[in-house]
Amino acid sequence: MLIRGRAHKYGDHVDTDVIIPARYLASSDPDELAGHCLEDLDPGFVERVQPGDVIVAGRNFGCGSSREHAPIALKAAGVGAVIAASFARIFYRNALNIGLPIVESAEAAQGIENGDEIEVDLQAGLVCNLTRNAAYRFPPLTGPAADLVAAGGLRNLVRRRLAERQ
Repeated sequence: MLIRGRAHKYGDHVDTDVIIPARYLASSDPDELAGHCLEDLDPGFVERVQPGDVIVAGRNFGCGSSREHAPIALKAAGVGAVIAASFARIFYRNALNIGLPIVESAEAAQGIENGDEIEVDLQAGLVCNLTRNAAYRFPPLTGPAADLVAAGGLRNLVRRRLAERQ
């Protein structure tokens, strides 16, 4: 799977309440959540983000609550992948469960700047910064994690596997 888009860069400890503010958690509608994605951290994000764009952040991305609303909001807003130095474990799992590709690479997170054009090859384990002519390796997603992302999330994967049994 190849993802290409512009980088939107943030710092360390971007928590789930900043990704989608708690005041919107009464809804589980992806489109509604997308409309408020990152609004307290970056008020213009929703207007700037284009399908396939990449969030780049520092350490502990997605810390905070265990709700799936945060990765759902990012994916529904058009984010193609998240690259971070490290992820909060529950966010990492929730992202995979909804089919949002995530890449853990401290080097990529440090070397990519806001606005850089990025290409992420999940199968090859390679992030290319096309703006700065730099490349960063990461362990590619394999096995069940790769299956989840390729299917677009756990629901789609289960539906596909059930249909294959019939």
